[in-house]
Amino acid sequence: MAFELDSVVRSLARTPHVLQALLGGLPEPRARLNYGPATFSPYDVVGHLIHGEYTDWIPRARTILEHGEARPFEPFDRFAMRETDQAIPFDDLLARFDSLRADNLATLQHWQLEPEQLDRIGRHPELGRVTLRQLLASWVAHDLDHTRQLTEALAHYYVDDVGPWYPYLPILSAN
Repeated sequence: MAFELDSVVRSLARTPHVLQALLGGLPEPRARLNYGPATFSPYDVVGHLIHGEYTDWIPRARTILEHGEARPFEPFDRFAMRETDQAIPFDDLLARFDSLRADNLATLQHWQLEPEQLDRIGRHPELGRVTLRQLLASWVAHDLDHTRQLTEALAHYYVDDVGPWYPYLPILSAN
């Protein structure tokens, strides 16, 4: 399937709505529960997505457009959310993500990218050469990966209560 920038934008625009539908009104203690070692709670995931809105996707796209390979991306701290925003109520965190995503998508659309710009190359600190197209496609896949992660965290809340259905619920043993 061919890369379509409009499809990328539509998918990225849906994420805040999906998260609101899935997580809005979630009690604060549940929002902070993870589902095992090295897993993220819903609060962690939304904080992580917010950190990406500030420091990852659009800043890296801008670096590719303005500097190409001459300037490598700043490293991304996957756990930075655990150092910031910890006092913000969960529903406020969801609203912040929605606002930041809307701003970033407005920036992306304002650029009116041409197909040849999508092939511009940047330099990732670990992955090496990457194109703007790959960065944007990864942004969508990243959203979807964390949406999957959120459903695992939410399902895990019921792991002790499903009884004999456990073998039929692979989401509960996914981590």
